Amino acid sequence: MTTLGIIGAGHIGSQVARAAITAGYDVVISNSRGPETLQDLVADLGPKAVAATSAEAGTAGDVVVVTVPLKAVNDLPVEPLAGKIVIDTNNYYFERDGHIDALDAGEDTVSEMLQRHLPTSRVAKGFNHIKSDDITTDGKPAGADDRRALATSSDFADAADFVTKLYDEFGFDTVNVGPLADSWRVERDRPAYVVRQNKQELVENLAKANRI
Repeated sequence: MTTLGIIGAGHIGSQVARAAITAGYDVVISNSRGPETLQDLVADLGPKAVAATSAEAGTAGDVVVVTVPLKAVNDLPVEPLAGKIVIDTNNYYFERDGHIDALDAGEDTVSEMLQRHLPTSRVAKGFNHIKSDDITTDGKPAGADDRRALATSSDFADAADFVTKLYDEFGFDTVNVGPLADSWRVERDRPAYVVRQNKQELVENLAKANRI
């Protein structure tokens, strides 16, 4: 069975862990404070979850979910994630991360920044425009008329395909935005950001997005 390494055990990371375990994955989860601070979460998640350091979670994961604040991206371990699909859930919040000129000017994207930090990994955007609680409560069976859709974006087809598979297992349709350079369409303050939408509505909202 595929193991997900999760670096970041906050709202998104913990809910992705719950949904992944329900879907049959093993989970190795970490945070910045050390595995001893995750014992309550791991006990709640059950026997398919293990607490670890970030490097250990990266090493253990067949696929790794990175869900840390943007300002902490450059602290991520690089070598344990080499050659792996890495799912980036991040968004740019200047109030938290400080202003980044290239993002403010619409000249870069959050996921491209992560890809540069992890040059031998295959980064795909995922879970960045859904409220954390909805990850485990809003999924619907395939074919449902009101099934929610989520976006992904990657420069690597297999990475986007994995996110599509994971979304489906969690109960969501997928719209592939295209390369990471276009992932701004689903970032903060765009029409597709944190609203419930089906696949057609997501396509329409992505098309409405303005760069800055």
